[in-house]
Amino acid sequence: MRHRFSVNSVANERRIANIENCFRGGVKLQEKGRVLVGEGVLVKMCRKKSKPRQFFLFNDILVYGNIMFNKKKYNNQRIIPLEDVSLDDLPDDGESKNGWIIKTRAKSFAVYAATPTEKTEWMQHIDRCVQDLIKRGGKVAATEHAAVWIPDSEADNCMCCYSARFSVLQRRHHCRACGNVVCGSCSTHNLIVNGVSKRPVRVCDTCYEKSTLESAQKATTSLTVTAAPVQHGNDSSESDEEDVKTGESAQTGDDIYAPPTFYRGENGTPSKTSP
Repeated sequence: MRHRFSVNSVANERRIANIENCFRGGVKLQEKGRVLVGEGVLVKMCRKKSKPRQFFLFNDILVYGNIMFNKKKYNNQRIIPLEDVSLDDLPDDGESKNGWIIKTRAKSFAVYAATPTEKTEWMQHIDRCVQDLIKRGGKVAATEHAAVWIPDSEADNCMCCYSARFSVLQRRHHCRACGNVVCGSCSTHNLIVNGVSKRPVRVCDTCYEKSTLESAQKATTSLTVTAAPVQHGNDSSESDEEDVKTGESAQTGDDIYAPPTFYRGENGTPSKTSP
């Protein structure tokens, strides 16, 4: 079943304008042919812990941001082109349920819905939007995606040498190529990782050695080697890029939960998922 979008709907334009007004420092979202398909809260697995984020699914992009205290304002807007997106299911694991991975060239991460029904709805709508967009544009689905970062809480020891135990003095670093949590001694090299950054970024010794070997065997590789060492100090691995200090605090907790809303049909009639 394909989406039937209400492209010129006054209600659709009003919804998008309202989202623009709710984002502090966000970019203009109103564009010709763009339609809001659905919106709701998902729990995103960030570097240090899981955090609720407000997501907006359009027919060509996925937008999300931090939820502020009044529940109607958001900041740290992130925009993901749907043509770069693919989804992977995550089996339930203990208290981590109803999750899946959103994969893109620049960044990949896990999100969790409140119920199995909401998970199914989100995944189906995202996948349909991706397939419709690729079909309309005659494009090929992306095959290269960024690694999912392992959360800090899942690594007490370096995942490269296994001997270094993390502490206040022994800081955690993330390999941008594989997503593993490693110590400083096991991540002294930089590589240009396609899709992630145009500049050299920190990688673990294992990925560096693998890339060096591939470079020696092939004329072109997926990772371009650079001899520049890591400059220790303000490494972006040290902080969650979505927790930039803005003078306001993002809201967390169950009190922000509400069933997602998806807009179906040409008349843009909203439909809420039953909890």
